[in-house]
Amino acid sequence: MSMPRFLSHQISSPLRRACDVFINHRGVDTKKTVAGLLYHRLSQLNINAFLDSKSMQPGDRLYESIGSAIRKSKIGVVVFSPRYCDSYFCLHELALLVDQKKKLIPIFCDVKPSELQIMAYEKSTPKELVRFRKALEEARYTVGFVFDSQNGNWSDLVTNVSDIIVKSLNEQEGQKHLRRQGSFIVYLFGYLLKAWDFYMWNILVDGPNWALAINDLNN
Repeated sequence: MSMPRFLSHQISSPLRRACDVFINHRGVDTKKTVAGLLYHRLSQLNINAFLDSKSMQPGDRLYESIGSAIRKSKIGVVVFSPRYCDSYFCLHELALLVDQKKKLIPIFCDVKPSELQIMAYEKSTPKELVRFRKALEEARYTVGFVFDSQNGNWSDLVTNVSDIIVKSLNEQEGQKHLRRQGSFIVYLFGYLLKAWDFYMWNILVDGPNWALAINDLNN
């Protein structure tokens, strides 16, 4: 079975900090279910995912490690659960993902989007609450997965989410390749334009002598 193009690379070192996917979740609700299962599946696919309990080590600074992982990530998987909005840290991470304009893949696990509400938090400032509401609103209106843990199939959910992640990463890699090609074409066009300007300038300044020199070179 051939692996998708994006997955052809191997993770060279367990110390690598950059991640492809950041898993934002409420640990008490989903760490041992969808968040943990998804992390394991992505690891099997050689996709570098960030899950706090798996990716952080003793001595790591919480805010710095999470902020760095989010900045370097390409996709944010947001696992909403009944107690998600009870956590200041969950909403802090979600706001960072939205601020960084990361692609969001929401999973509504045992909770409806309309049931997710911001509350007052001991650590939060009025400005932060505005950011949290904006981020939550954007995530709630992003098409995602709705899952009922009592009747749903965990394996199917993890497989479907992983497939979307692989597709999204491949699309981002393709867009990056096109941008690099476009940059090269712009550079080449500018170079040729400057060369033409230089040629025409010498024709005007030196007249027949320059044209004669060019003709001798061609012969």
